[in-house]
Amino acid sequence: MEPVALWRRARAAMLLAVAVTLFASCTVSKNPITGNKRAYGYTWAQEVQIGKEADPQIVAQFGLYEDADLTSYVERIGEKVLAESHLRRPDTDPEFRNTPFTFRVLDSPVVNAFALPGGYVYVTRGLLTHLDNEAQLAVVLGHEVGHVAARHASKRAATQQLGQLGLIGGAILGQQVLGGSAGQNILDLGGTAAQLLFLSYGRDDERESDDLGVEYAAKAGYKASEAAEFFRSLKRISDESGQSIPSFLSTHPDPGEREQKIPRLAQEWAPLQPDEVGQQDFMSRLEGTVLGENPRQGFTRGGVFYHPDLRFRFPVPNGYQVINQPTQVAMIEPNQQAILVLQLAQGARSARDAAAELTGQQGITIVESGNTTVSGYPAYAVVGDAQTQQGVIRFLSYYIEYGGLVYNFLGYAARDNFASYNGAFLQAVRGFSQLTDRSILNIEPHRVRIVAASRTAPFREFVPANLPEQFTAEELAILNQVTLDEVIQRGQPLKLPN
Repeated sequence: MEPVALWRRARAAMLLAVAVTLFASCTVSKNPITGNKRAYGYTWAQEVQIGKEADPQIVAQFGLYEDADLTSYVERIGEKVLAESHLRRPDTDPEFRNTPFTFRVLDSPVVNAFALPGGYVYVTRGLLTHLDNEAQLAVVLGHEVGHVAARHASKRAATQQLGQLGLIGGAILGQQVLGGSAGQNILDLGGTAAQLLFLSYGRDDERESDDLGVEYAAKAGYKASEAAEFFRSLKRISDESGQSIPSFLSTHPDPGEREQKIPRLAQEWAPLQPDEVGQQDFMSRLEGTVLGENPRQGFTRGGVFYHPDLRFRFPVPNGYQVINQPTQVAMIEPNQQAILVLQLAQGARSARDAAAELTGQQGITIVESGNTTVSGYPAYAVVGDAQTQQGVIRFLSYYIEYGGLVYNFLGYAARDNFASYNGAFLQAVRGFSQLTDRSILNIEPHRVRIVAASRTAPFREFVPANLPEQFTAEELAILNQVTLDEVIQRGQPLKLPN
């Protein structure tokens, strides 16, 4: 978790929202793909600046996956695809052609990929583990490069006056002060901040990026039709989860539609005779990648949240949804009317100092405050009210000194309803304690193990008998882009948990 104070972030979110709103004014500029001029919400220079300013927030929110070799590999494929895009062609205006791109791997198990304006492209380790070869990765990266090249965010900004960007500011910074449904702002982060940025993408934009992704990958020499298997996997992921579509496809065409469309698009580029699949190289880079949730970064089991690296534990209020992110642990009341967040207090030397920063801010009325202890550790508790545009919220804020750091529990709800949730907040806060269970302290994540099939047989025969409880046989089949009854040929590489 990164140390960030809620109220500072909320204030910064409002400032960013104002800045972005002022920033967005219609301007006539060129489309790098068509060469035609049209109205955009930003100039290209402004798009580059937005991406540059938002990128550190994305990194702070989700964390980078620490694997230099895998990251370098993704960067290389990204640059290879980018080189075939409309942004790198000889007749492209220099302002587009000379814009550098940044490709990042985020440390998230969510199957996700997105881009920010101005050349910032992100893929998660969760997405990478669900790919089967380099050609599929090339199409995904090409799709995101296509969003940037087509200037989709800026185009939508011009037509919608960026009415949604007030929400983006808070999303990128982590959360907003409670308004209306308490959990919704945090729930929106279950995808990505960029998902909010592109929330208004039309399906025509997504289809255009599909076309461009296939074109760029094919021109880079890849067998782009391979991507159809990945979109088939996305549909199976959505079916397995009971949701209509996976999180990062909320505005995308249905995965089943794309599964049928991708081969047709690839066929249009058949004269190029692209045939590179790159499975062996891809699989070798994927070996050892963290698979699924990384318990070292915190996990919930039996109603208790554990953080092995930071060596603490606390009970989760009954029924609350837990969203664990690098910057915070958010717990959302079942009806989304209250939220409890744990984060670090930035730069605080003591619990009292951290509380003083909160109580000294404008717009906050302190109801009660004072020194206390939590599990024997020095703490300071504050109950107060804060005025928001949606009304008055009441909050409970506990600062706890532990392990040389100051932790902050912040629970809040509409003032009139606060008493209904205060007991649940206090249960979690007062249960915060040192983690001493060696089996949990020593827990390690599961990682991808690449195994060549020893024989020709249905995939279900390769499912480990001791499959970890967080994985099902069907999920493992989806990970490998096969069905349980599909026959695996001897020597075929398989992705299995270690």
